[in-house]
Amino acid sequence: SMAGGLEPHLEALRREMAAPGPAVLSVLLALLVVVFTFLIWRFVQGRRSSRKAVLLLGLCDAGKTLLFARLLTGRYRDTQTSITDSSAVYRARNDKSANVTLIDLPGHESLRLQFLERFKAAARAIVFVVDSVAFQREVKDVAEFLYQVLVDNTVLKNAPALLIACNKQDVTMAKSAKLIQQQLEKELNTLRVTRSAAPTSLDGSATGGPAQLGKKGKDFDFSQLPMKVEFVECSARGSKGEEGDADFEGLEKWLAKIA
Repeated sequence: SMAGGLEPHLEALRREMAAPGPAVLSVLLALLVVVFTFLIWRFVQGRRSSRKAVLLLGLCDAGKTLLFARLLTGRYRDTQTSITDSSAVYRARNDKSANVTLIDLPGHESLRLQFLERFKAAARAIVFVVDSVAFQREVKDVAEFLYQVLVDNTVLKNAPALLIACNKQDVTMAKSAKLIQQQLEKELNTLRVTRSAAPTSLDGSATGGPAQLGKKGKDFDFSQLPMKVEFVECSARGSKGEEGDADFEGLEKWLAKIA
């Protein structure tokens, strides 16, 4: 008798599944959305986890190599202008299981773009090191290199986290991170205007590159970029020079966050 009592309900369920009503369709659609969202999340996470590199970029003498050495060993060492890359696994201070591969790239004008080309696809994050003491003198060169990084199609697509590390803050004449940010935004805005007006090259391609920096019709600022941009003040040398510790707590916290 129980089976007989259930039969009408089972028959109704079979009819509902054969010709699903709005409620069933809504549930199925919701399930599809959840599954699709999960698959996209897994894909994005997989791509992110495959990018384990943190690139140290900047002009010559910005202090990249000393920062690289200090982060890995804590010790001061004399450095010279790099002509090739150096890489090593960096483990976050507060979580040794979180690690990234630090890659120090040459800052020489004739080398830096070819090394960026080689490693950019693997970059989870970029540390762009600025010499805060020489900044006023080098601002146009710094902005030029940063512009080339920011309009790169691979960098724009992957949107690695970007830290502008304002180094050499132990020196009295060092410019603040706030001033460096303001000056860079101004110079990058100027570059954007001049590049967008640049004539095409002999092969017909635009010399300004394919990507537009920031938002059209607005003065450039870093918040317009697809990646998160932060500024920190630091000193690879440290206030006590060769005998003391480096002063880069903000940089270490940032590395721990993105590891």
